Amino acid sequence: MEMIGAQWRTSSRSGNNGGACVEVADNLPGVVLVRDSKDRDGGTLAFGPQAWRTFVGFARRA
Repeated sequence: MEMIGAQWRTSSRSGNNGGACVEVADNLPGVVLVRDSKDRDGGTLAFGPQAWRTFVGFARRA
């Protein structure tokens, strides 16, 4: 998957938890990318925009 131009940001829910953070890039058309901020060269998960919105909605309720 081509990730050129991805603008990564740290999750606002990461808080001050000892570096256990995720980063999200939601500026690319048709895809939302997620990675571990401690292992940026590790795997990257890709979600469709609707699937990501659904996940975030469930996470907010938890």
